[in-house]
Formats: sequence, C-alpha cells, structure tokens
Amino acid sequence: MPTGEFEKLRIISYTDPDFSDEHKGEEYVALINPESYTLETKVEFSNNQGSGTSGNQPRFTLKPPEELAFEFLFDNTGIIDGNPKDDIADDLQNFKDFLMKYEGEIHQPKFFKLVWGTALMKGICTTLNINYKLFNPDGKPIRAICKVTIRELKPEELRVIEENNQSPDLTHYRIVKKGETLPLLCYRIYGDSKYYIQVAKANKLSDFRQIKPGQQVFFPPISKS
Repeated sequence: MPTGEFEKLRIISYTDPDFSDEHKGEEYVALINPESYTLETKVEFSNNQGSGTSGNQPRFTLKPPEELAFEFLFDNTGIIDGNPKDDIADDLQNFKDFLMKYEGEIHQPKFFKLVWGTALMKGICTTLNINYKLFNPDGKPIRAICKVTIRELKPEELRVIEENNQSPDLTHYRIVKKGETLPLLCYRIYGDSKYYIQVAKANKLSDFRQIKPGQQVFFPPISKS
C-alpha cells in the first residue's frame, strides 16, 4: 500500500549472486530520480548460409541477458541539497569503487539490485560513463551525470559464478561470523573439513580454535590429489 512518501532510486550491493547477503551501509540513493531509464532486450539469430544454397533463413541462437541503463546525478553546487562543496572528485571515485572495485573475497566486483518502488533489475554493473557538466573557475568539476548499465544475471550465469567463487583452486579470504569454526569454513570452501590444519598453519594459528568473529582468515589453494 502506498505510504505517500517520495521514494528515490537506490542501488543496493551484495556479495553473493543469490542477492541474500546485503552489504550493510553499501548502497547509493539518487540525489534526483531519473527522468527515464532504458531496458534493452535482444534476441540473436544466426545468418549462416548452407552450402549449395542461394539464400539463408535466420535461425534463433540465444536471448542475451537484458540490460537496464539509467543516469545518476552528482551535484555539489549546493543548489539541490544546500550543501556546496569544492568539487565532486571524491564522490565520483567512491561511486566508481562501489560499482567497479574488484572484491577479493568473491573474485569480482559486487552484485547489485536496482530498486525504485520495486526491484527493477538484479545483476552486475557492466558500464559506467561519467559526463562532467559544470566546473568551478579553477576547473574542478562540481556536477556530473553518471550513466550506469546493469546487466541481468541469468540462472546459468549464477551457477557458473557460484562454482567459480567456491573453487578450491582459488585463494579465499573470509571474515569469521558468530558460530563459525575453522573446520566448518574449510568444509564450505574445500568440501572437506579435514583441511583445517593446513589453513591454521597458513594463518600461523597455534590453535585452530583461536578464530573469533570479525577475524579475517586466509584460505590458500589446496590440491586434493
């Protein structure tokens, strides 16, 4: 039921492709809602011509993931929010890191949900274009429009990402949560809890029971042969 409140567009980040582990405090809210957004849907066909034929009929090959593009305004003139600043360089860098920064724990940038009244798209950020619009007398930008493209994640892509993230051939870092133990984490990453001794050595732990909530633990690649 509508609350009567003016809702703004939000980009919410996640660290897992199931969009269940929300990054608390890691979201961006639009300064001004976009006037429009673009949803692109494609269908691809093959144009291969058979040998000995004079023509060809396009054949359906696949339907790529949909892409949603929208514009995100950054303005430090103070006209909109009454809070003028010297420039927007830091704000833009933070936004770029939020969307594009490589996350070692998941071996890629984060996943995102675009929300404006309802969930518009769940996926990954594929493009960020920054158009600088206004400058101080000294040349520092104080207004910019960022065009962001979010590509939908399909079920098959989710499976591949999940398998890659959990591969024991990759290096992993985990922040220990309450109730987690080293054998349990080893089971989740390697599929077998017996590797806790090797992980304890890699982290120079004299006792595997030493791990505590909030502690970062390194899980090296381990050969199962």
